[in-house]
Amino acid sequence: MVTLSKPVIEQLSLPPKTPNNNNKMLPSVIPLIDLSKPDSKALIVKACEEFGFFKVTNHGVPIEFISRLEREATKFFSLPLSDKQLAAPPNPYGYGNNKIGNNGDVGWIEYLLMNITPQLYHHNLPSSFSDNPIEFRLNHYPPCPSDQFQCNNNNNNNNNIIGFGEHTDPQIISVLRSNNTCGLEIFLQDGNWLSVPPDQHSFFFNVGDSLQVMTNGRFKSVRHRVKTNKLKSRISMIYFGGPPMSERIGPLASITGGDDETSLYKEFTWFEYKNSAYKSRLADNRLLRFQKIAAS
Repeated sequence: MVTLSKPVIEQLSLPPKTPNNNNKMLPSVIPLIDLSKPDSKALIVKACEEFGFFKVTNHGVPIEFISRLEREATKFFSLPLSDKQLAAPPNPYGYGNNKIGNNGDVGWIEYLLMNITPQLYHHNLPSSFSDNPIEFRLNHYPPCPSDQFQCNNNNNNNNNIIGFGEHTDPQIISVLRSNNTCGLEIFLQDGNWLSVPPDQHSFFFNVGDSLQVMTNGRFKSVRHRVKTNKLKSRISMIYFGGPPMSERIGPLASITGGDDETSLYKEFTWFEYKNSAYKSRLADNRLLRFQKIAAS
């Protein structure tokens, strides 16, 4: 997977938006995109508009590679706590457990967040990636028979144990793969939470805050959360695709037609937004301070 550099971003164009029928209920199934099919691009656009989330098959990543990564993750999380803590405290990179960020959020989770330099694994990447380290995260949700961490969302009862609280991702896009244990839920535009059936052979993509800004609100950054399982561990791995720290992010001219009056968001750098995100709580609407007018 690669992140978009500025020249590529500026060339982004989308097909005309399909008129929205407010009386039409969204389907209650996760969009499935077969990347080998000729209509996959159009279906990705549709999924980003309606869900901000989709699943892909025929992605070309060898299953053995994915399985090996899961085995290594399982080995790491099976180590004694003192050994895992040698990976350094999460500041922001390293090993952490229960505490998520520095602002009071907690969950039934342990994780390893890594900062991977692109040049280490691909010598043909463009120079614009030189200040654009890849963030890669491994999450482990152990079985949790306790109700120590509960969901406080009004649409749900309080018997659901929270592994990772509801939030959106600040990056452009996130790519997720998990083992065959359920737990991930996404928040639909109709106000309901939808459980995502696990599929250890596929990848799940979700739109991040930055892509919502770049498309001027057309693509929706999906709110999601993870609930724990009382019997089985869940292991997930997430690639976060973000721009270089100095990159300026705002609605693309190809979307707004160059008319600043139609832009819903102020322009900001990725460093500014990331710094703001680190100071917020998980459930906060991080885009609020960057909005010019209310996004639909």
